[in-house]
Amino acid sequence: MRVLVTGLEGFTGRYIQTEFEGHGHAVIGLQADLTNQEAVAAEIATVQPEAVVHLAGVAFVGHGDANAFYQVNLMGTRNLLAALGQHAPNVQTILLASSANVYGNRSEGVLSEGAAPDPANDYAVSKFAMEQMARLWADRLPLFIVRPFNYTGVGQGDKFLIPKIVAHFRDRKEIIELGNLDISRDFGDVRAVVEAYRKLIQVGPAGKTINVCSGRAHTLREVVSLCEGITGHQVEIRV
Repeated sequence: MRVLVTGLEGFTGRYIQTEFEGHGHAVIGLQADLTNQEAVAAEIATVQPEAVVHLAGVAFVGHGDANAFYQVNLMGTRNLLAALGQHAPNVQTILLASSANVYGNRSEGVLSEGAAPDPANDYAVSKFAMEQMARLWADRLPLFIVRPFNYTGVGQGDKFLIPKIVAHFRDRKEIIELGNLDISRDFGDVRAVVEAYRKLIQVGPAGKTINVCSGRAHTLREVVSLCEGITGHQVEIRV
């Protein structure tokens, strides 16, 4: 398929390109600024995608500009869907990447897609708002939503949790600041995530919302202990 990917040059996008091209898909990265409605529409009309993987957005929860979450994650997605609805008659499936952050700060139990969203920060609110807005196109576009849990891999920026921990051990720093070490989280491999995205694109589960996760939880204490075992280095942890 001819697959248009937003955010192709980002962390996940690079893995998407390798995974999809490795299975015979033609991958094209969106060049237009998502906040520029006319530019997005013109590019969609030119590319004529058969499938879309929408990754682009402001992804770091600690990002300082709250407005950017809504301008890009919400309105940027709206511009994309409007362009697809008007200019992409042959699109067969559209994957919209939301986030498991929409579930909020729950620390116990298994989260199914039926769990009530309870977003606790601007990033999560913008993603949940994006999901709700996308429903306006659900009767016109074959879209579905994925809610990936935490995932990581080579090339992810050090501002994210696992790369931050790894960088402290790699650089043999003496002190690291972390939150509650005993909260369990699902940490996935980016390669498994993009494989799941590829298989979902091939199925095209229009109208569905799907959690993407490993199904296994680990505490930050376990992650730190693993790094200590690999490197032989210990750091002082400050909460």
